[in-house]
Amino acid sequence: MIANEREYRITKAAAKKFEQALKNFDERPAAHRGAHPRLVKAEKEGIASQLATLRRELREYERLRAGRVRISLREVEQLPKKLVRARIASGLTQEALAQKLGLKRQQIQRYEATEYASASLATIRQIAQAIESTVSAG
Repeated sequence: MIANEREYRITKAAAKKFEQALKNFDERPAAHRGAHPRLVKAEKEGIASQLATLRRELREYERLRAGRVRISLREVEQLPKKLVRARIASGLTQEALAQKLGLKRQQIQRYEATEYASASLATIRQIAQAIESTVSAG
């Protein structure tokens, strides 16, 4: 994700380089002489894939910057309850989640009781990943 104008300029320059590489790829077939056709195809597809990713990121940033994307931050308010609901739905108890994270049950209990007010973003991510890994494995 592009987060600022500097990253936007860097990504735009990288996209131009990939566009040129893709153009040169087709214009210089002699450069691939002796290479297995599958390798040549894979290399070209890799360049095209990376270019597509960069273009998507550029479009997203441009749309955000232009104000054409509506972002609701209400979801942040709902995150604590969603974490509790996801934990329960995944079949994890507070004790089991605490064990997965190397914490005491009381810490998970405290996080949930205070709607994660004291939890850092890194901790919230770890909790979400632990819950998600339980759902994925089940």
